[in-house]
Amino acid sequence: MNSSVSIQTLRRLPLYLHYLKSDATESDTVSATVIAEALGLNDVQVRKDLGSVSGSGKPKKGYVRKELIGELEKFIGYNNHIGAVLIGAGNLGRALLSYSGFSDYGLEIVAAFDRSNVVVGSYAGGRRVLPMSELGRVCREENVKLGIITVPASGAQEACDKLVAEGVTAIWNFAPITLKVPERVHVENENLASSLAVLSKHLNV
Repeated sequence: MNSSVSIQTLRRLPLYLHYLKSDATESDTVSATVIAEALGLNDVQVRKDLGSVSGSGKPKKGYVRKELIGELEKFIGYNNHIGAVLIGAGNLGRALLSYSGFSDYGLEIVAAFDRSNVVVGSYAGGRRVLPMSELGRVCREENVKLGIITVPASGAQEACDKLVAEGVTAIWNFAPITLKVPERVHVENENLASSLAVLSKHLNV
């Protein structure tokens, strides 16, 4: 990733890409202003974000839609193949394993692991759940750099430590806990409890 692009910008880029792909208009070109209005964003910010990815925009003409889609996909890495392993084949883990949409973003969960003897050996999303003892072998053979954690908070740090020890440098964490990792490892948290708290507060205002 281009280090000059902020995390905030990177989070917005998929929104632009989704809009460009789903927009029903037949226009071959699109402007930052049109995108901003459609998404309820500031047009200056959208123009700046797109400028960090594409140099093809032209004053008063905007961007060629197909070219901008290609540039966004390439920059975000959707054209790349990302192999990931998942630890925690409970209800949430199985839901992620069964989700077919990850392939649209270049992500493939190559294997799932669990420490429960009841779960190991079962199938989820067409994959056989493996014991934790197999984690190192799979990570080496598949050159895995992304780990997904869907275990309870009590076991999340242990799962994280095992992933880091096997060379994983990016972790998608669904456990409601702050993980401790080396500086070389990036953690992206999906805290369902925090999101629910915000939604609940909104509904009770």
